[in-house]
Amino acid sequence: MKIQILDCTLRDGGYVNDWRFGKDLIPKIAEKLCESQIEMVECGFLSKTKVSCENQSIFKTTEDAERYFKNCSSNLALMINCREYSADDIPAYSGGKVSIFRIAFHKHQKQEAQELCASLNAKGYRVYFQPMVTMGYTDSELLALIEWANLYRPEAFYIVDSFGTMRKNDVLRMFYLIDNNLNSNIKIGFHSHNNLQLSFSNAQELISLNSKRTIIIDSSVFGMGRGAGNLCTELITRYLNENAEGKYDLLPILEVMDEYIMPIYTQHPWGYSAPYYIAAINNCHPNYATYLMNLQTLCIRDINSIMRSIPTEEMKLYNQDTVHTIYMDYQQKRIDDSAVIRDLRILCKEKKVLLLAPGHSLSTYKKEISEFIDKYSPIVIGINHIPQYFPYDKVFISNLKRFRSIDEAVSMIKDKVIFTSNITDDNTLNVVNYASYINEDNSILDNAGLMLVNVLKKAGVYSLTLAGYDGFSYSGTKNYYDEKLINNVQFEKQQITNQAIIKYFLRARKSLNIEFITPSIYDEGESDE
Repeated sequence: MKIQILDCTLRDGGYVNDWRFGKDLIPKIAEKLCESQIEMVECGFLSKTKVSCENQSIFKTTEDAERYFKNCSSNLALMINCREYSADDIPAYSGGKVSIFRIAFHKHQKQEAQELCASLNAKGYRVYFQPMVTMGYTDSELLALIEWANLYRPEAFYIVDSFGTMRKNDVLRMFYLIDNNLNSNIKIGFHSHNNLQLSFSNAQELISLNSKRTIIIDSSVFGMGRGAGNLCTELITRYLNENAEGKYDLLPILEVMDEYIMPIYTQHPWGYSAPYYIAAINNCHPNYATYLMNLQTLCIRDINSIMRSIPTEEMKLYNQDTVHTIYMDYQQKRIDDSAVIRDLRILCKEKKVLLLAPGHSLSTYKKEISEFIDKYSPIVIGINHIPQYFPYDKVFISNLKRFRSIDEAVSMIKDKVIFTSNITDDNTLNVVNYASYINEDNSILDNAGLMLVNVLKKAGVYSLTLAGYDGFSYSGTKNYYDEKLINNVQFEKQQITNQAIIKYFLRARKSLNIEFITPSIYDEGESDE
């Protein structure tokens, strides 16, 4: 059996950074991978529907791609998502660097995918046929695809573990089904995701098989890929060097990792996590996990409950409207909070109100905050945390995840706590109606600090002093005064949140007097850019 590697860093890895590797780095990454003797390098997408620019590994024509990769020696591939490109717009192959097209398609697109593959095959390209979520096909459906492949002879027929759900027995069963029915001259490819941390071991199982067929294994440098990521190129090439007939040069791969990929990872981390694990065991698209995780309001139990509520027919094709609706239904428990609002109005009447968000500045500006409290004796309200350094009158809790991390401490001060109704609808507690105080902008939908501002506005408070509203910084470890509060959230999500909060405060200041006593990127619309 012959094993070949196809590196998909520039394509599958692009889901992490919107394919913005940079016009100078895109060819350098490809050249280094070619230097390592990797058999195939996938350079990105060919697409007319995706927005693209010269800094992205998305190309509108094959000519655009060819210009980037003049110095590459490996066989170069581009992926086409079915319905994103027409074969009519691709010239016949004439010996250029890009010789391989990978056609990715969902089950309902198989007829169009077959037509696209047949057309590109006739034009002289090497075609890889890639049924996404291959586990979603019945044996009879898969055999029908194999029968088509035997007729039109794509170079490779793939097993695609789109959601990272395949175990050893799944991989072997599917391989043997395909191997026993597919023309022996057609290669079998394997593309995996690492939701269950099984990409490497599943690849090893394929490598150990006694087959006369050529096997292609997909990988990416440092496993770069959305969600839990992919099989690591540096691991599988070393394994082949030591256990098969691999002759890969690992140093160029490690240079790509160190010089080009690690800087991206620090801004846009990927990898195995509990939410992606839950997505895998529920057979859900990983983007559902990303969406729910980035909300920062849910603990694992909640994420699992919501994913299990997604309709079966929508689990494999991500639908943000669906998961948003389920999330809102999960969070909303409508109650009458007029008594709580009345009590807040009485409490805050003719008093300054100081809101303590859990930003890092709570610890670095303790002196300034304490002096303010000593001077004005304000009503102090902590947001999703019990203040450690300062006396407080109330604690506002709207975040299930935060609540479950401090619920024992909260039980000791229930008379001081204001809950939102997604936490509890217990009428013996101070509870405000969740749905009444969320924001229209989905990126700050139920941001706790802004929800509290909305609550206080309803209570007639028109002057607020804020501390700990630092804003999300490049370094996630500096976002909170207590390291236990740190969340693993995508950097671009944090920046979108920052900009949305800036806009919120700019609007709010038209009717509210808002002052910051600790540094904040939200103060007067300042930005950390």
